[in-house]
Amino acid sequence: MLQHFLQEFGYFALFLGTFFEGETILVLAGFLAFRGYMDIYVVVVVAFFGSYAGDQLWYFMGRRHGRKLLARKPRWQLMGDRALEHIRKHPDIWVLSFRFVYGLRTVMPVAIGLSGYPPGRYLLLNGIGAAIWAAALAAAAYHFGAVLEGLLGNVKKYELWVLGGLLLLGLALWLRRRVKNARAARIKAAEAAEASSTPVPVEVPVEIKKPADE
Repeated sequence: MLQHFLQEFGYFALFLGTFFEGETILVLAGFLAFRGYMDIYVVVVVAFFGSYAGDQLWYFMGRRHGRKLLARKPRWQLMGDRALEHIRKHPDIWVLSFRFVYGLRTVMPVAIGLSGYPPGRYLLLNGIGAAIWAAALAAAAYHFGAVLEGLLGNVKKYELWVLGGLLLLGLALWLRRRVKNARAARIKAAEAAEASSTPVPVEVPVEIKKPADE
């Protein structure tokens, strides 16, 4: 049943997953490639195109509507401000490596577009970054399967447990990120509200009277 599902929808699901986010589904695909359900080379290629296409779209959305997108939620605004700070310091490094920083995957391309980063340069470096990310993460998951087999022997009877564990791990990381970012956004909003409600002291000029001449 699993093999039939993956043959029908596996690569399409991988493309969609890497288009929108990517880490968890690529790790799952790398492990399934080790188990023989998917081809590791096709996994890398599909993950590359999904990630590349998704981040190109977010980049151009950032160039056209960056502030509007980030202003929809306080959490996005907070993450976008953090991303802009990083990009202004080391733009090329962040274009190459933002996929490896968990939690900034979606916001970073929007912030890069908003920062005015050149489209041609982004087209090239984003492609290099997507290729490195897809190959490295898929290979790591593939070798994780090999290590697991060395420890447990026949992995087949445990593969559903492993897949379920990887899904739960991805969900736990996603929830942790949401809670952390929501808390930070609330703190920032409270600080902004406090700053706007604090009265600004007004200096009143003091008139100095000269002593009367004796």
